[in-house]
Amino acid sequence: MALNTDKNSYTVLFSVIMVSVVGAILAYLATGLKDKITENQRFEKQQNILYAMGVHNNTDESSVNFIPTTEVDQRFNELIKGQYVIQGGEATPEDDAFMIDLKKELDLIKSGKDGKLPLFIGEKDGKTFYIFPMYGKGLWDAIWGYMSVDESLTITGVYFDHKGETPGLGANIKMRFFMDDFIGESIASDSGYTPIEVVKGNNDPLNNDKSDAQVDALAGATITGNGVSAMIKESIRLYEPYFEKVRSQTKS
Repeated sequence: MALNTDKNSYTVLFSVIMVSVVGAILAYLATGLKDKITENQRFEKQQNILYAMGVHNNTDESSVNFIPTTEVDQRFNELIKGQYVIQGGEATPEDDAFMIDLKKELDLIKSGKDGKLPLFIGEKDGKTFYIFPMYGKGLWDAIWGYMSVDESLTITGVYFDHKGETPGLGANIKMRFFMDDFIGESIASDSGYTPIEVVKGNNDPLNNDKSDAQVDALAGATITGNGVSAMIKESIRLYEPYFEKVRSQTKS
């Protein structure tokens, strides 16, 4: 007997079968690719941390070129001398701290619980670098990044990224002409800690003034720029107890 494909029951049955088949295929692929996905996440985070530290393959004044995935694990292990989590201002060693889900930890902190704040200490050319991750909100979705400072808490590099900012506008937070402006600014002053702000019309479009704690805003991306400012401010507030110890050790 031929099936009556015009019946509602046929449509429902067909839909159920297709959803089940597609779901099974996706579940199989997710399971089969889990190790590869995790590996790619490791490489990406290692690349971002090293980039903020000034370790990259940039060959001109505008491109962003990471250490290749074939080399990044080795370079990361060579240059990152310690991975830690900060809790209550204390640094505790933790392997693969860069794989911590920072958003979840920040949510814990906001709810009054004790979250883990990853921190990385690197060494290059006889200098020590402190690299910390950041997470915030842009215009449309999440923004995040890493900031590297030296022992005087002067910024030596940053890396920003986003999930869904507008191409050519807010998405430009990951462009060299924006990220490089942060280099040389300081997050510390005689009176405390100074988050770097993204400011419109700061009369310093080339960012030659490294004492104003400001970088020039992106055209047409005010909300994204405000998100970057808020992200940096909150991150510095959370890491301030640890950096206060770094400052004390440097002065002594």
